Amino acid sequence: MTATAAKTKRIIGLDIARAFAIVGMVIVNFNVVMSSGVSEPGWLRFFAVSLEGRAAATFVVLAGIGASLGSRRARESGEAGDRRRARTTLARRALFLFVIGWLFFPIWPADILHFYGVYLALGSLLLFAPNRALLWWGAAATAVSFGFIVTADYFANWNLDDLSYEGLNTVSGFLRNLFLDGLHPVLPWIAFYLFGMWLGRTDLRDPAWRRRIVVRAAGILVVVEGVAWAVLGPKGSRTEELGDEAWQWLFSVEMLPPMPLYLVAGTATACLVIVGSIWLGDHASARVTTPLVHTGQLALTLYVAHVVVGMGILETMGRLEDQSLVFIVISSLAFCAAAIAWSTWWRRRHQRGPLEWVMRRLAG
Repeated sequence: MTATAAKTKRIIGLDIARAFAIVGMVIVNFNVVMSSGVSEPGWLRFFAVSLEGRAAATFVVLAGIGASLGSRRARESGEAGDRRRARTTLARRALFLFVIGWLFFPIWPADILHFYGVYLALGSLLLFAPNRALLWWGAAATAVSFGFIVTADYFANWNLDDLSYEGLNTVSGFLRNLFLDGLHPVLPWIAFYLFGMWLGRTDLRDPAWRRRIVVRAAGILVVVEGVAWAVLGPKGSRTEELGDEAWQWLFSVEMLPPMPLYLVAGTATACLVIVGSIWLGDHASARVTTPLVHTGQLALTLYVAHVVVGMGILETMGRLEDQSLVFIVISSLAFCAAAIAWSTWWRRRHQRGPLEWVMRRLAG
């Protein structure tokens, strides 16, 4: 294989990472909707809470990697026309996801797709920015978000019991939710996307570089999680008891509010999942990797399906609320197993998933 061919060959590990992220997101979202508040058994509670905010962060980092890989030829050629087309394609996909997300929002108030649309739109403006600039912009987004969190009431407009947000139908409420205090606000979540863009410009096929990523990410994650544990206790054990003025919030690695240490922990987790998935794609047999690859390639369709189909079936059964954590995890994994089987069946017959096909037709 020539060097050029090696560079252009698809890294199937990225699709595998999307599949793992889908599994994590399904467990998290099923738990959000179905939980009765019972936390036993403790180890299962720890497992479920540990996924919160990490699966979604991994998705956003992967989206940034995809943007860089998709625009690599335009970046290397330096041709103005190539760069313009790459930006236009990304901007059109951003608009598609933004619109689809808001159409989905009445069904699923925790939607992330409309936020994705803004990540991609802003990313299109920085698609050919210098590598260091991507990291600086990500740091700036984190700093602005941190300033807002420590000077304002992050939850002022929220009713987290039913995920309702007061004032969303006003211009100020809409913009505040989208950019500052939504479930996945542009500030600071764009930092995940920009980091992914930077990571996608590195040689992820190089085993030595991947080993360095793992060592650094694992070390950072251990330190950050260790500090958070020392200050706040085990995951999910004390943050709900803290007042808004408590200094311990500064060391939170939970998704809400998204403090800087959460961004660091989420990024490190994403790196470990992505590098581990690339290793799996390189070393595991096709019988293991192919179903996961197909699942990752249908991530958009499955994201919508886990609400419309998965939660829809549970609602029909009368099992969508006040369920035990054991039932939540079992039902989540059952849906994921069905999703993997269906994805494999679908990809044997079609090149793209249903929503992926629509996006390709409309946005390129």
